[in-house]
Amino acid sequence: MTIEGSGPEVTDREHESSPELGDQAGADAGVSPSASRITRPAGSEPSAPSPNGAPGHEAEQTPGLSISLEQLRAFYGSNEAVRGVDLEFRANEVTAIIGPSGCGKSTLIRCINRMHEEIPGAQAEGRVMLEGLDVYDPSVDVVAVRRAIGMVFQKPNPFPTMSIFDNVAAGPRLTSSRRGDLRQTVESALRSAGLWDEVADRLDEPGAGLSGGQQQRLCIARSLAVDPDVILMDEPCSALDPIATLKIEELIDQLKRRVTIVIVTHNMQQAARVADRTAFMLDGRLVEVGPTQGIFTTPKDPRTEEYVTGKFG
Repeated sequence: MTIEGSGPEVTDREHESSPELGDQAGADAGVSPSASRITRPAGSEPSAPSPNGAPGHEAEQTPGLSISLEQLRAFYGSNEAVRGVDLEFRANEVTAIIGPSGCGKSTLIRCINRMHEEIPGAQAEGRVMLEGLDVYDPSVDVVAVRRAIGMVFQKPNPFPTMSIFDNVAAGPRLTSSRRGDLRQTVESALRSAGLWDEVADRLDEPGAGLSGGQQQRLCIARSLAVDPDVILMDEPCSALDPIATLKIEELIDQLKRRVTIVIVTHNMQQAARVADRTAFMLDGRLVEVGPTQGIFTTPKDPRTEEYVTGKFG
């Protein structure tokens, strides 16, 4: 299957541009019907969330896309950081990845939307299957991959010279994927991120002027504006206060009705609150994965038990 990108590729990882850039249209050989959502005809518009689409209101369930990792390996030069991981992320679920620092969690999710390869000397092997489409296939456009699989980083990173409005509008403008009402696209994304009511009267103000929690939700809105199928979150609440963290967690619960979510977290309580399934990694390998409640109450591997009970050392 070929995914063709129409927007320029931006590789400044500090500005999180890549996940929001790229458009696609393409063929369907060997790919499940549900994967066709990442090859929408140019100019087509996904249904916008209702004005009541913010957290606290029931959003309409839409089918998400699953991701399967098959013998994924990731390297920094000769150092192998991810070692032959097989793992499925189920559609419309939140999967948390836990494990000690340096175990390969962040590297693994950066491989999913091919951001890992932007690091000099880094490479990945194996397959990342998005509903039957291998995103590492030579025919696949990396920009389109990062549009379909958005990413939210540990530190909120709004474009510092752009207004709130322009931060959210940046992706649709560059990809040419949204040819309808840009203002409606921005409003819908901000509503979906639970931020509209807080910023509606100051859209022209700098995005960098928001609080930390608001900036993180702005970054989520920026990803949502290009209608991703999957959102990767790399410790999205580690720099936030408890109130802002709660809002992000409530938002995650709402968003999984529309997208598939993968979250890396060091916070065991957070994983227990937001995740449907939890995967434990150690030394670059997957130790155990299963329903979150089972991982935290009746883990099968003694190493998992040591980690979740704080005895790991």
